Amino acid sequence: MWVVEDLREYISFLESRGMLKRVKVTVDPVLEIPEILRRIMYSRGPAVLFEKLKGHPEFRLAGNIFCSIDVLKEALNVNRLEEIGERLFEPLKGPPPRTLTEKIRGLGEILGFGRYMPKKTGKAGFQDNVIEGDKASFRLIPAMKIWPKDGGRYLTYALVTLRDPVKDVINMGVYRVMIAGDKEGVVHWQIHKRGMQAHQDASSMGEETIPVALVIGSDPGTLLTGALPVPYPIDKHLFAGIVRGRGLPVFDLPNGVPVPANAEIVLEGYVDLRDLRREGPYGDHFGYYDKPDRLFPTFKLERIWFRDNPIYYGSVTGKPPLEDVVIGKAAERIFLPAIQTLLPEVIDIELPPYGVFQGMGFVSIKKRYPGHGKKVLLALMGLGQLSLTKILIVVDHDINVHNIGEVLWAISSHVDPQRDVMIIPYSHADELDPSTPIPRYGSKLGIDATRKLPEEYGGREWPEEVSPDPDTIKLVDKRWSEYGL
Repeated sequence: MWVVEDLREYISFLESRGMLKRVKVTVDPVLEIPEILRRIMYSRGPAVLFEKLKGHPEFRLAGNIFCSIDVLKEALNVNRLEEIGERLFEPLKGPPPRTLTEKIRGLGEILGFGRYMPKKTGKAGFQDNVIEGDKASFRLIPAMKIWPKDGGRYLTYALVTLRDPVKDVINMGVYRVMIAGDKEGVVHWQIHKRGMQAHQDASSMGEETIPVALVIGSDPGTLLTGALPVPYPIDKHLFAGIVRGRGLPVFDLPNGVPVPANAEIVLEGYVDLRDLRREGPYGDHFGYYDKPDRLFPTFKLERIWFRDNPIYYGSVTGKPPLEDVVIGKAAERIFLPAIQTLLPEVIDIELPPYGVFQGMGFVSIKKRYPGHGKKVLLALMGLGQLSLTKILIVVDHDINVHNIGEVLWAISSHVDPQRDVMIIPYSHADELDPSTPIPRYGSKLGIDATRKLPEEYGGREWPEEVSPDPDTIKLVDKRWSEYGL
């Protein structure tokens, strides 16, 4: 199977599809490039490769590389992004093998899973250049300043990679990193994310530092995996192989952290759990400046690796719809099979971009019994990344959740607020949500917009929906051309 091997091959792929623009004049990563990228993204434009960067003559910078869900599907060699989730979850469904033929087939499926396992290699493209000691500095990296009141320049799409101290799996997440000096960066791993869990576990074990690598630029499947809410403790390098369709080549750094061998830039060092600092403000995807009320650990830079003529990749945040719309939609589609494995009644899900993904979600279900809608709402409010979603609305299976008009019709026609609206007070909340007066602690809203069964409707049958006469439909279809309409 064909696989896009690295960022350079992906950029060539985008260009071959007419989805890349090159900027050949000198531009500044501080504010100028983010302003250019926002204008491109708001106009649904293509990826951009900036070939001349102010203050960084050796580097290029790529932006908006997740510019189209259709192009991403082609790059990942799938017709439906759900196929990626099915690779992991479909073998869990159905009866166990009974006959010898079924057992052999099942064994083949298990052995075939090995194609997704990470592959160790002793060679990596980023070995072209190594800078260490006093010469290693964040100043060498063309990190962007996204908004004028940001606390500084940020790595906005570094794959923060570490080995989990408890399960020994690889954690690889996209956490913003505020550059705080030549050799220091403050890592904003949120309280609900795997990085923070590793931080807490390591501290409870008496550890004072965690070896870490900040990986910049890789193939689209690996980059996407960094942002995906992969359930703990599934290994992120393994999941990258599932997304790519082939095992990820990994290279062991001197600090013991394995990283994608196809990376453009790798910043090697450690996170000091004792050195906690203020971070921000930062203009995040809600469109507000986030100024956290707690302290975050500091990454200490020891070594920089990079390919010849390296390409820096960073994302731009702000009010939707920006690049994270495509990333969020990909996550929604990839993890739908996982949700359906746990909740088979779920038909589809939509996390609308203007709902900022964590703000609102629509779910359709095949309803079977009284209270079924609330059962699904409660289940999703405690399920993985969906547990951070503030407002969830459940509708019947025949409502297209991707059509906001149909969802609004279901809410308007099926909801009695005193019966169907459920508020969960004093609950966990998305750390970036600007609406909660107490950070990380708020409330949730669930709306059951399904049609009600008699037990839910005072013993009455739900009203009959209007539908046209079948014979009249046939008549009008037959005579349509006669009407001159």
